[in-house]
Amino acid sequence: MPLHRDGNLSMVYYQDFVLEGFEGGLETQALLFAVFLTLYMVTVLGNLTMTVVITLDGRLHSPMYFFLKNLSFLDLCYSSVIAPNALANFFSPSKVITFAGCATQLFFFSLLVTTEGFLLGVMAYDRFMAICSPLHYPVTMCHSACTRLVLGSYCGGCLNSVVQTTFTFRLPFCSSNRINHFFCDVPPLLQLACGNTTINKLLLFGICGLIIMGVALVILISYGYITVTILRMRSAAGRRKVFSTCGPHMTSVALFFGTVFVMYAQPGAIESMEQGKVVSVFYTLVIPMLNPLIYSLRNKDVQEALQRLGQKHMATLRMCWRKTVCPAGWMEASERQ
Repeated sequence: MPLHRDGNLSMVYYQDFVLEGFEGGLETQALLFAVFLTLYMVTVLGNLTMTVVITLDGRLHSPMYFFLKNLSFLDLCYSSVIAPNALANFFSPSKVITFAGCATQLFFFSLLVTTEGFLLGVMAYDRFMAICSPLHYPVTMCHSACTRLVLGSYCGGCLNSVVQTTFTFRLPFCSSNRINHFFCDVPPLLQLACGNTTINKLLLFGICGLIIMGVALVILISYGYITVTILRMRSAAGRRKVFSTCGPHMTSVALFFGTVFVMYAQPGAIESMEQGKVVSVFYTLVIPMLNPLIYSLRNKDVQEALQRLGQKHMATLRMCWRKTVCPAGWMEASERQ
């Protein structure tokens, strides 16, 4: 229901928003629903698997896999902030989201995505310490230090989220309540504001650009030192091992920061919402789906851990089946034979 300002009926304020999503008829919506559902299911399955495997396998209890488990948790959470509501809206006649619901979605999405950006920088620093300073690595990257780095990433994400959400929802939304997007994000919301959005645009480009450039600088310096260390290695096997360890992380960094830069840290991003929707699908669903595949397919430790977990699970199932199906006396007789 719109609220009218006293004495000025031309200014209409809205309590609810409408997420317009993607254009198209019923067939197009059904196809998009199937695509979104597939991407989200694979994302949930892949990231839950990575989290469970790293948690249960003692051989993966190292700083690198501690950060990787947190990366999987973040991917799972921020895709879950977006995908369920988007899936429900494909066949919803109203596609309404409340003002509070929109603000909450923006807050958690911004928090989790920004935290992931910081975490990718932390992971690059971890690889730098492991490869370039292996003797100091166990002390520098102890459990308490790793925990502080992860908490620092969350604090940085929370700070950016509070700023973006507060400044965005202080604006008057009186021109329209129809958001040209499939979730609540800063650029499409700024298009609906009837106030001056100059400060908001500066905050968006400035803070996001600063975060992206700062984290990218940490990553570039870390991998610059790593490259020099690799070139000094005499063992070809050692070089291959380092490349296999760092390759997945560099792939994740390139995918994540490339899409986030296109969406938030370049002039004109706010005005191109149709392209922004496609880019948003990529970093809200495709990248969280790809990350566990990237890290598991090119990582022997994870592959071996998956095999061990699978073998242990099958052995447990066989034991349970034998206890359920086979009589106890027959089992004892069979074991004696």
